Amino acid sequence: MAEVVEFRVPAGSHQTLLVWGLEPEPGLERSLFSAFSKFGPLYSVRAHRNAAVAGPGYYAIIKFYSAGDARRAQQACNGQRLFQESPLKVCVCTKQKGFQQQVLALTSNKCQELANHYLGFNGWSSRIITLQNVSGFDGENEELGETLQKRSVKYLCAVEVTLPHHGVRTRGVALGEADVENSGDPLEFVTASRRAQKVAVGKALSCAFQKILLIVLENGKVAVEYNPTQEELTDSLTEEELKGLVQVSELSLEQFDLEEVLSDVSFDDELPSREMLSH
Repeated sequence: MAEVVEFRVPAGSHQTLLVWGLEPEPGLERSLFSAFSKFGPLYSVRAHRNAAVAGPGYYAIIKFYSAGDARRAQQACNGQRLFQESPLKVCVCTKQKGFQQQVLALTSNKCQELANHYLGFNGWSSRIITLQNVSGFDGENEELGETLQKRSVKYLCAVEVTLPHHGVRTRGVALGEADVENSGDPLEFVTASRRAQKVAVGKALSCAFQKILLIVLENGKVAVEYNPTQEELTDSLTEEELKGLVQVSELSLEQFDLEEVLSDVSFDDELPSREMLSH
């Protein structure tokens, strides 16, 4: 039996475990991560103090990317002591009827972690095709009779992700923006530019991974499917055409019909370097 793993935040109840009967201890979340990550990659581990009516102790919510991994972890860990004296209680979360979570894209760091796990460190690569400054002046604020302009720095980035063993190549394009708080300070402009660049690179990498589906087979092998959700302008263009598309002085999403491509996805706190993106 095969399972599809997407580069998206896991939202299904079958991918989520509820763990209770936890004893308070320093580094509780680290202990949980160490115990449960043995069964597969984890999206998140969150420990919480019990409500007053439930008595002392903690419970935790653990999210797997794979429902199969979550099921194996539940079967193996339920009733076991693991890292504490009393046994844990572990169950797969039940589905809440009438409640539908919004499906969110993974951050670029999470995308890389997931790709490394299923494809291997040498099973994929990525590179920045182009990173262009498309800044302009936005908005005016009036204060004490004076008109003040606030400068906004914008960068448009195109990233390509390649899976050589599977013959898959996909691209992501995204816009990053940061305000310059003090336009008279050159250092502030440099800092804002770097913020905008790292947002653009992170979002573009995440966008490229959204078109990839990992098909995890029962024997542990992984197949890959290219799964664009719409007509993909960026993937059909040549590299020179794509560079020409973003080499503009001011960006108009409507003009280039990229409103869907430049979707508002999550991004990382750290800027992936060119070396990281093309390991």
